[in-house]
Amino acid sequence: MKNILLALVAFIIIAGGVYYFVTSSKSDDVTYEKPSPLPDSEMPEPPEEMSPSDTPDEPTEVEAASPVQVIGSSVSGADIKAYHFGAGDRELLLVLGIHGGYSWNTALLGYELIDWLTANPTVVPADVKVTIVPVLNPDGLKRIAGTSDKFTAASIKGTEAEKEAARFNANKVDLNRNFDCKWQPEGTWQNQTVSGGASVFSEPESQALRDYVNKNEPAAVVAWYSSAGGVYASQCGDSTLSATLSLTNRFAAASGYTAHEEYDYYEITGDMVNWFAKNEIPAISVLLTNHTTTELAKNKAGVEAVLNNLSQE
Repeated sequence: MKNILLALVAFIIIAGGVYYFVTSSKSDDVTYEKPSPLPDSEMPEPPEEMSPSDTPDEPTEVEAASPVQVIGSSVSGADIKAYHFGAGDRELLLVLGIHGGYSWNTALLGYELIDWLTANPTVVPADVKVTIVPVLNPDGLKRIAGTSDKFTAASIKGTEAEKEAARFNANKVDLNRNFDCKWQPEGTWQNQTVSGGASVFSEPESQALRDYVNKNEPAAVVAWYSSAGGVYASQCGDSTLSATLSLTNRFAAASGYTAHEEYDYYEITGDMVNWFAKNEIPAISVLLTNHTTTELAKNKAGVEAVLNNLSQE
């Protein structure tokens, strides 16, 4: 009987060893218990989606690096650009190229003034801002210069008759007869009758300048034409603003041009500079001496004198 019990115990031990060997070698059959989920109070919050409004409101590289603003477009769709210098509260607005290819030297002067202020930013006082619109009539300029962007005197082509025709915009309107001061549908240029447009501010170019001025309210304006060689005060009515007379005399004294209280060679209707006067903004017309030179040194001196005075007011 004792031998039988010993044999049975031996059998159980051997069988258990075999079972352990077999089950431990089958690793693919092992299963793992899935961990219990965390309580809600311990669950991490999912990340929120970023909406477009969450992105940083920063200027683009072009906006940050460039002082150029498109303020409108011409009849043919060309950009009308304004170049800004300084960040003061008092703005001096300089407008050139209103007569396109006829007075192309005023547009060239505009680009020369831009180059000057780009190279000499400290000319602009800290409390003043300068805005230059070098070409208000890009379509007219392109007909003679081949472009409305920066150009040289060597690029100017065309006969005198072609240059006179390029005085007007693509609608054949004289932009300096399209502003809201004594406007008429027909105006006078020397001994010629010219179009003042279908209505006051009918042209996209004059609209662009009007909208910019109404929004920004410049402290003073200087506009260039050619050719007579002088500085002329603006007026829309029987009197001239005292600030305009001061501006006229200051620019003339610094530049060497002769000062005039008004432009009285013949009656002008719809004049841009006189529209500034109607809105009580001191404004002057500077007429270059001829149609080919920019007289840069004289005009830099005049602009700098005006800037220094604006800073002192």
